[in-house]
Amino acid sequence: MVSRVRVWLNRTYAENVFFMDQLRRNPSDRAVEIHATHGDADSPVLAAADTADLEPEGLSSAAYVEYALAQCQRRGIDVFVPRLEQSAIVAHRADFEAVGTALLAPPPEAVAVFEDKVIAYEAVQAIGVPVPPWWRVGGVDELVAAVEELEAAGHKACFKPASGAGGVGFRVITRTPFSMSHLTGFPSPYVPLDLVVSALKDSDEQVDWLVMPRLEQPEVSVDCLTGPDNRVRLAIGRTKNGRRRGFTLNEQWLEPARRIAEGFGLHYLSNIQFRMFGDRPVLMDVNTRPAGGLHQLSLCGVNAPWAAVQLALGEDPGEMAPPFLGQDYTVVSGPRPLRAVSLPQQRAEEPEALLPAVPAQTTEPVEVTSSETVGRAIAPA
Repeated sequence: MVSRVRVWLNRTYAENVFFMDQLRRNPSDRAVEIHATHGDADSPVLAAADTADLEPEGLSSAAYVEYALAQCQRRGIDVFVPRLEQSAIVAHRADFEAVGTALLAPPPEAVAVFEDKVIAYEAVQAIGVPVPPWWRVGGVDELVAAVEELEAAGHKACFKPASGAGGVGFRVITRTPFSMSHLTGFPSPYVPLDLVVSALKDSDEQVDWLVMPRLEQPEVSVDCLTGPDNRVRLAIGRTKNGRRRGFTLNEQWLEPARRIAEGFGLHYLSNIQFRMFGDRPVLMDVNTRPAGGLHQLSLCGVNAPWAAVQLALGEDPGEMAPPFLGQDYTVVSGPRPLRAVSLPQQRAEEPEALLPAVPAQTTEPVEVTSSETVGRAIAPA
């Protein structure tokens, strides 16, 4: 009899409820049980998991690694998909292997390259992947000089933290004075240059920003599945142009993504994002973790999460090609149930549960909507 597979996702994105769904609906018909931890008791991933714990707050990186090792040992975790403290965790891969846990994450050298966007751009440029022009700035004079150079070349300037994820801190520079137009309608990423300069002058904080031209659509996120042998098993591009989403196997996107995934050893699941600079694709960002939208590949008949777990367990799925490309679609919000109490449920058979058990069902379950859920097909233009 084939044993169950026990998978842990730590403090992950709400969208990964779909990652969890795909693991359970795997084509191997293998029993999968999922453990989830989070700092927010109302995270939908806790409600979607078979067992769940609240994570302690304020741990150092070293203390978090100890916490993670204890979780893996106590919960009998076969495969750990780390998001929080990924770099610290992968540096201790041997320790996790010693307690019987495989890490679904790249080696520490690969993670380190892509933690800093400047180091990443320099590294991928060295292997022939095009990147946009960029300036690393730490103060007013450098910022203004970079913006003026970009504007002189006919570009809109934008900036974002040199390290970070999820679009946090991204802003587009404008010369339009702040006015009532900024206070009507929905908030916008556009920010007047004079306000940025004023904020920098008034702050004692040192910034570390990357200034670059605003890149044009389409945006193409290439989801890659790469083995420990540095060979890509699967690469599919997800296109985004306004509300319209789709899929592509065009080599202008896939070839540089494979070059990055294989060249830097981005083992298991990675997401490599491109946009247009003029008439050519350039690298925008590299994520050394599964993308929140990875589940959308199911519209192409592909279960990437399960294939990655197979690789982590040493069960090579071989080279994979989508049997078809799904039609264009859009994403909409949808409800997911939450636990009706502040502490997550534990399976009845789990021994020595750290948290009190609560009923699996409530008469009026609380619901939450996540920013991206399943895609609804839309007719081609």
